[in-house]
Amino acid sequence: MSAFGRKSGAGGMSKGARPSFGVAKPMRGGSSQPSGHSAEDQGAPVPGGDQFPPVPAEGAPVDGKQGDAMSRLADRSNAVHDNTSELGGFEASVHKIKEQVLPRLLERVDPEAAATLTKEELSEEFRPIIMEVLAELKVTLNRREQFALEKVLIDELLGFGPLEELLGDPDVSDIMVNGPDQTYIEKGGKLQLAPIKFRDESHLFQIAQRIVNQVGRRVDQTTPLADARLKDGSRVNVIVPPLSLRGTAISIRKFSEKPVTLDNLKGWGSMNDKMCTALKIAGACRMNIVISGGTGSGKTTMLNALSKMIDPGERVLTIEDAAELRLQQPHWLPLETRPPNLEGQGAITIGDLVKNALRMRPDRIILGEIRGAECFDLLAAMNTGHDGSMCTLHANSPRECLGRMENMILMGDIKIPKEAISRQIAESVDLIVQVKRLRDGSRRTTNVTEVIGMEGDVIVTQELFSFEYLDEGDDGKIIGEHRSSGLRPYTLEKARQFGFDQAYLEACL
Repeated sequence: MSAFGRKSGAGGMSKGARPSFGVAKPMRGGSSQPSGHSAEDQGAPVPGGDQFPPVPAEGAPVDGKQGDAMSRLADRSNAVHDNTSELGGFEASVHKIKEQVLPRLLERVDPEAAATLTKEELSEEFRPIIMEVLAELKVTLNRREQFALEKVLIDELLGFGPLEELLGDPDVSDIMVNGPDQTYIEKGGKLQLAPIKFRDESHLFQIAQRIVNQVGRRVDQTTPLADARLKDGSRVNVIVPPLSLRGTAISIRKFSEKPVTLDNLKGWGSMNDKMCTALKIAGACRMNIVISGGTGSGKTTMLNALSKMIDPGERVLTIEDAAELRLQQPHWLPLETRPPNLEGQGAITIGDLVKNALRMRPDRIILGEIRGAECFDLLAAMNTGHDGSMCTLHANSPRECLGRMENMILMGDIKIPKEAISRQIAESVDLIVQVKRLRDGSRRTTNVTEVIGMEGDVIVTQELFSFEYLDEGDDGKIIGEHRSSGLRPYTLEKARQFGFDQAYLEACL
């Protein structure tokens, strides 16, 4: 008996014969052919084929792309980075005057009375006091400097200090404060250093406390982590020493004031026309949708855009750790979890809210993000008459998304076999929408995948749309196209119930 389970001798291979495992195809490359056999005999092209191109000799010139890539590597390895923010000339002078004026101004102002006024009213009250303080300091300002100083002082007293300027900039999508001396922002998908500084660590910590106190949460050395939100819905995470070694760190994910639609995403190149139509129909036909992607890939933006397609007559409940979804429906009730108190009691988790939401007569339940055993509660809701429920989770591909859902359920205390969990997922989820932030900063919808059912113990999926990378432009932008697979969708029956079957079929083919 051979190692491959075949008997030698009669009925097997002849002695000395080579075992045949399919037809061996010769490799094409720059190597010479074995003696006694020509290239034509081997069925291969002459040396220098395209499968294994020859390596250029040392000192030989390389093509343009390769040379450019190697020069970029050399530049990066030799680069010296400046990691601190520096204020410009005008901003630096206003900041210097503010440091002189602020202590004297606080002596003349009642903070409790100032907190009851709006920014406009406070500006009117402050103007004569600021002029008085400037006269004492023998500082003369022109009109522009005076207005800038007033704004900086009011931001310091009522707002979030240096962060106000960045929060008011519509082009800034992310703000990352790494201690008092370093702040980064994201513009157009790229990170850059912001020209702001805080006075010191206590100044930054005071602003962090002001942010989290607005939503009834706290941050200090006993509770050094906090999730919060701003009035416009922007999500905030704060982590303070001793966990953060550079000082207080604040991460703010801003959201657009204008509601984002699927047509907006199509216009920005995130999807093509057919994919946009298919997702509109999926949202309107109450398909259960999971939006998968990495951090900052646009999952929440996609969820907000899909919510535009929900019928205005449906009751929608959203459940999140920090309420950041901005649904575009009249009958929408947002729910938010609660962290434990100082004694570690009183926490309300997403799972608790999902169970309670089932008693509130929802038509759809939308989870901002699932991270643990609440995944099972959501799948149960999808299977008990709450069609059209949606959620987001972190995963890099649709197949990995399904595995993550299985693992999250197994993380809980539910004692059911893995096959039953997989079957529950296959019966509940209709579509997986994969979004990704590419290396040029653009956000693309890379896959729209159907969940068909089970085959044995494996969840079977079918890809309806995918994004194919083609090339990179001279400006560094990635060039690609969205392609439909041309397959008949299994979710066509749901679309037929709402009268969208023909349009859905034409979009997918």
